[in-house]
Amino acid sequence: MTLFVGKYRVESARLKGWDYSSKGYYSVTICTGNRRHYFGKIVNGKMGLSEMGQIIQDEWQKTGIIRKNVKLDEFVVMPNHIHGILVIESIVVETPRRGVSTNDLPRSTNDLPRSTNDLPPSSNNPVFPRDNNNWGPNTLGSIINQFKSVSTKRIRLIGHEYFEWQQRYYDQIIWDQQSLDRIRKYIINNPVNWQKDRMNKL
Repeated sequence: MTLFVGKYRVESARLKGWDYSSKGYYSVTICTGNRRHYFGKIVNGKMGLSEMGQIIQDEWQKTGIIRKNVKLDEFVVMPNHIHGILVIESIVVETPRRGVSTNDLPRSTNDLPRSTNDLPPSSNNPVFPRDNNNWGPNTLGSIINQFKSVSTKRIRLIGHEYFEWQQRYYDQIIWDQQSLDRIRKYIINNPVNWQKDRMNKL
């Protein structure tokens, strides 16, 4: 970590040698600017979406429609962030949302952090902070950038000119079925566990 404008920041890192346009499963977390609660509220363990949250959910779902090589797996819109699993396919094929084949995923990975506030800074860990720039076409970064850009424009058009995303997002390559199942469970249970999530305290 480095000191910048009086604050410590996490250095951006990429998994060396990995082509982020290549076929694979990717877990992504995108947070709002200053982690402000724009997208709704958790009531009795269920997420109630605000108007802004509805836009976020709508644009995320469109990602799997407008990009023929991208499929969506589990995702959840939370008050100040979104968790989702994106599947980038090198060949467009029909893939069921659940029970997808992971034969091409070669090895295990570390556990998903308990909270998006626990995301580690080390480049030796498979969860990395990503900048929004310097991504080529059809990469994970370009997909996320387009989602963030379009959703921001829609939100500002309905009168929320102050809305912004956190500059960086977090991604994790999912290497095997066990990790995929664990991350799916984490995403599904995120609303239920909201009271214990440090993101809720910010």
